[in-house]
Amino acid sequence: MSERMECHALRFFESMVTIKLICVGKIKEAFYRDAADEYRKRLSRYAKVTITELQDEKTPDGASVAEEQAILAKEGERILKAVSPSDYVIELAVKGKTFTSEGLAVHLDALMLQGKSSIAFVIGGSLGTSPEVSARADEHLSFSALTFPHQLMRVILLEQIYRSFRILKNEPYHK
Repeated sequence: MSERMECHALRFFESMVTIKLICVGKIKEAFYRDAADEYRKRLSRYAKVTITELQDEKTPDGASVAEEQAILAKEGERILKAVSPSDYVIELAVKGKTFTSEGLAVHLDALMLQGKSSIAFVIGGSLGTSPEVSARADEHLSFSALTFPHQLMRVILLEQIYRSFRILKNEPYHK
């Protein structure tokens, strides 16, 4: 495919793609909120971006396994209600697949070229996600073996999606 045709295809799919973030919990700190808002604004040039914040459950100190499973089940129900049947779901999980920034860009491009017009990224709460959410996910993505606060993870995810579109458009971006 010629470069001109590839660019045309990318523009066609960009105009049709929706990037959804489905997140358990709200961003409380202003600095995280400001950063997420900035990347969401930057991304709006390339795709429609929606962020759905779902109520998180309080996890008591010393919660039993049964209590943790009940919390995951409640949050999981909320996540699954927020997911559309047509969404291609990518769950953020420590044991998910890892990419370089360039690799993630190529992967997202391939999804769009396959006709995935609604890509939903799921960020679970402090306990992660329920087995039902993991089963619904089309794939699992990891940014690191480290654990990040879900508020920070939202900023990192938005930044990496934005970086992916910049890479795909051959636009400059700091490294």
